[in-house]
Amino acid sequence: MVRNNILAEKTIEFSIRMVKCFKFLTEEKKEFILSKQMLRSGTSIGANVHESIQAQSRADFVSKLSIALKEASETSYWLILLHKTDYINEQIFRSLKNDLDEIIRIIISTLKKIKENDENITKA
Repeated sequence: MVRNNILAEKTIEFSIRMVKCFKFLTEEKKEFILSKQMLRSGTSIGANVHESIQAQSRADFVSKLSIALKEASETSYWLILLHKTDYINEQIFRSLKNDLDEIIRIIISTLKKIKENDENITKA
C-alpha cells in the first residue's frame, strides 16, 4: 500500500487543532452541539488515514481514504456553519479551512493516483 506520512502528520496536527478549537468553543463560547460535530468529523479524518496505513488490501486502503475524504467534507460544512454563525472568526476559519483544504487535496490526489494505476494495470 502507498503510505503517505505527510498526510498522516498533517491529519494529526489538524486533529490537535480540532481538539483545541472544540475546547475554545465549549469553554469560551458555550457552544456544545456544532462544536461536537466538528470535533467528531475533524478527528475522524486522521483516524481513517491512520487506519489506511494498516489496510489489509488495496480496496481497504481506498475505502479508508474515501471515508477520510467524506469526513473532511463534513468538517468543512461544520467550519462554515460555525463561521457564519459567528462562533469562530474569519482568522480562525481561514486557518482551519486552509489546512483542511490541503488535506483534502492530498487525499484526492492519492485516490486519483491509485485509480490511474488500476486503470493502467487493467489496460496492460
